[in-house]
Amino acid sequence: MCGIAGFVSKKFNRQQLQLMTDALQHRGPDADGFFHDENTGTGLGHRRLSIIDLSAAANQPFYSADGRYVMIYNGEVYNFRELETKYGIQPRTHSDTEIILEIFAKAGPESFCDLNGMFALVIYDKVTEKLFMTRDRAGIKPFFYWYSEGEFAFASELKSIITLPIKREVNRDAVTNFLYLGYVPGEDTIYKDCHKLPPGQYAVLDKGRLDIFSYWSLEDEIDPAVLSDEKEAKKKLKSLLFSSVEYCMISDVPLGVFLSGGVDSSTVAAIARNVTGTPVQTFSIGFNEEKYNETAFASQVAKHIGSNHHEFTVTEHDALQLVDSLTSIYDEPYADTSAIPTLMVSQLARKHVTVALSGDGGDELFMGYGFYYWAKKLDNPFLKAFRRPIAKGLFMLGNSRMKRGSKLFDYPGTERKKSHIFSQEQYLFTEKEISEMLVEPAGITLDETLENPKRELSIMEAQSFFDIKNYLPEELLVKTDRASMHHSLEVRVPFLDHRLIEFAINLDESLKVRGKVTKYLLREVLYDLVPKKILDRPKWGFAVPMNLWMKNELNYLLDKFLSEQIIREVNLVRYEYVKELLRLFKAGNDYLYNRIWALVLLHKWYKEKMP
Repeated sequence: MCGIAGFVSKKFNRQQLQLMTDALQHRGPDADGFFHDENTGTGLGHRRLSIIDLSAAANQPFYSADGRYVMIYNGEVYNFRELETKYGIQPRTHSDTEIILEIFAKAGPESFCDLNGMFALVIYDKVTEKLFMTRDRAGIKPFFYWYSEGEFAFASELKSIITLPIKREVNRDAVTNFLYLGYVPGEDTIYKDCHKLPPGQYAVLDKGRLDIFSYWSLEDEIDPAVLSDEKEAKKKLKSLLFSSVEYCMISDVPLGVFLSGGVDSSTVAAIARNVTGTPVQTFSIGFNEEKYNETAFASQVAKHIGSNHHEFTVTEHDALQLVDSLTSIYDEPYADTSAIPTLMVSQLARKHVTVALSGDGGDELFMGYGFYYWAKKLDNPFLKAFRRPIAKGLFMLGNSRMKRGSKLFDYPGTERKKSHIFSQEQYLFTEKEISEMLVEPAGITLDETLENPKRELSIMEAQSFFDIKNYLPEELLVKTDRASMHHSLEVRVPFLDHRLIEFAINLDESLKVRGKVTKYLLREVLYDLVPKKILDRPKWGFAVPMNLWMKNELNYLLDKFLSEQIIREVNLVRYEYVKELLRLFKAGNDYLYNRIWALVLLHKWYKEKMP
């Protein structure tokens, strides 16, 4: 795992390339490397975290055997040995980097379809002076770029790009989207002129012109019919899971598994133990508050599979120490409070291993969230017809939980229904609330549509696919990538092998949700490895008691960043609205805590990141 940065612009120089790359040292503390062509203004910088082939021969930038191509790369491609054979490569190193570059030299961008793994990479053709860039199908690895009047720069993180002397201007559409979702979705970032390369796509920069193409999309992988045979589906799922976990365990450095004790992480840990035949290292954390502590469940799973288990109980003091650093780690406003425990478990794991496997993706692929039940419930004809009176009645009851629930019924229309369900499940602002709060109106730019799927999707499938396209790459994977790489830890995601994604989206809904049982088929595979009694319990989230902290230890953040002076100075939201929101929260409306947390982070980001 690494950090990449660079530019194509004669406005920038070698020293600025060094600054960009240095900003990513946490992503790759083991080595750095540079390519700079003053004639074309092309600069490539790399920070390396050595995982496969630890020798200096595998350092980057990496040059093709014929010297024509130069490559920098962040990620791991697990099937590089198969590709070496397929393309007849005679390698000089033992690294996947070399194989990726050599097959590109033979097949060009079509070779991206062959890659199985997580990656963001850049290849410069010294003959045509074209720059090729691509990102993995699921969006596991990040790729940001700045593009203005033919000038171009890119990096693994925004903090690298903004070391350059470029204009920083707030993207007000991104502010709206953030208040609605808790993250900045799609190709936008919080800065105008800075963007994200979407998952499954590649870009070509040629003489200042940027063109973006798709090599894989979720819609294209939807089959006309679903797989309904349970016996066949279970056999195939088990085979794919074992294959993916085995791929993810390719490493020349110590490796472990994040283990919460839930279905997804337990599946990965149990299969990892099965694949290796020897004990694996597992890691979990918990809080002193029993309501937020899963360590007992993780311990049971660890004991059963015989892992070398590491447990860390987090105090409020430990967690609160991280709050001030969140904006510098995530670079944008980012409201998911589980970033805090993710940072902590990454720090714990890095003391013992350099690579960790996680269970990210299981909920989205196999319908593990309450979002999907809400989608089905809100599609009930009676509830659709009377949703506004129901919303009003629930709100009038006065109970904090009822008030929160009322917002789910009060969606603006079907075109924004999926994102509304997500927004309100996360306790964030509704579209109506945002329009009332903003100083300057800005629209929600999120596109919920799936273009031309080959079959009609159920309500729950559509909600699930929304998460796979949006929540997963732009929120969950962002959380894990920034938290783990902050501690120079590589995290791999077996559930997001593209073969598993393609299998899951074409699996009959009844094999995902059966009655009140979520992730049904995945559980059936897991029960062959871990007794059902250990896992038969309600779903827990990777949460922190933020609603309590904001009334106590973190109350100072409200005074500091939601003061009248700061809000009027930043001039993004109306102070009168925020003042009333704070009054309601302090009066006992606890469900408002995440709205306030989002506003705190927005203003904290502005004060720290805007010149």
